[in-house]
Amino acid sequence: MIVKSLELKDFRNYSDLNMKFYDGTNILYGENAQGKTNILEAIYLCGTTKSHKGSKDREIIKFDKDEAHIRINLEKNDIPHRIDIHLKKSKAKGVAIDGIPIKKQGELFGLLNLVFFSPEDLYIIKNGPSERRRFLDLELCQLDKIYLHYLTNYNKTLLQRNNLLKQISFNSKLLDTLNIWDSKLVEYGKRVINTRKSFILRLNELVYEVHKSLTGGREELFIKYEPNVEDHNFDDKLKRAHERDLNLKMTTVGPHRDDMCFLLKDIDIRKYGSQGQQRTAALSLKLAEIDLVKSIINDNPILLLDDVLSELDRNRQTHLLNGIGDIQTIITCTGLEEFVNRRSENNKIFKVVNGSIIEEN
Repeated sequence: MIVKSLELKDFRNYSDLNMKFYDGTNILYGENAQGKTNILEAIYLCGTTKSHKGSKDREIIKFDKDEAHIRINLEKNDIPHRIDIHLKKSKAKGVAIDGIPIKKQGELFGLLNLVFFSPEDLYIIKNGPSERRRFLDLELCQLDKIYLHYLTNYNKTLLQRNNLLKQISFNSKLLDTLNIWDSKLVEYGKRVINTRKSFILRLNELVYEVHKSLTGGREELFIKYEPNVEDHNFDDKLKRAHERDLNLKMTTVGPHRDDMCFLLKDIDIRKYGSQGQQRTAALSLKLAEIDLVKSIINDNPILLLDDVLSELDRNRQTHLLNGIGDIQTIITCTGLEEFVNRRSENNKIFKVVNGSIIEEN
């Protein structure tokens, strides 16, 4: 899988951009706030329909414009594809694949497989459970459209159930309809739980080997899935939580409260690991993610690295760069020395200055 080119119109600080990418490593360097990360954000949008920053569409459009356009040309299994995204300040975005508009944005998932790695990911271990659920869901939605279907329906049902819990406090007659939403929530939630469980089992095998190599065999990392509820007792626990849910006006049981535990010899490094151990585990997780995606899609994903090298020591940098292999990589950094001096044979270098791209070699 290769991203061939990117075109932007009124996206962030880019008025009009057309750039071509090299099959190997593409380095975007320059001072902060020049637009380096905006390039990665545009590519990520074309794979997931969402900003990795969580930004709303109106925040991405150039401040004095009403709409923006993104176009990516890519090659997958030797077949060319084009993704077009039309962002609007006052309406939902439009998405087209090979010139044909799609009705559901989920249809885009899986066409452009991406692994995004930013400095924030180094804190995924010690951050809250929502960060780890987000990691799970973003990767699974790219790899499994059935999971995307069930997760989307679970989230819609969860929203409707929570709204009902609030309405019941004003109209007790609505209580009779709660079981209907319970049934739907359990139906979709069981699928979410089982898919996450299988995914973490596969990921665990890879992360164990990566982490062992990264630490010179000194540490063995295990990931443990911590479901809020098991599939076999979801229905029962949800019913037993009715009184609590009605008091809190929110659903307190379900996979929307899941977590993952990272263990080194039974020690939970979320709570008791050093910062170095947490960072190493996060790097192992990302490198294992690359390997897992490759094995599932039988192709290389596109790797997006947003100023990660400056956050890693020399040993972790080496493992990350060695893990890239033949994957097309688009990386941002403020300076070239630490990267070019070590991987000069396979780089394409672009300087980013205030929304302009200057190709240097």
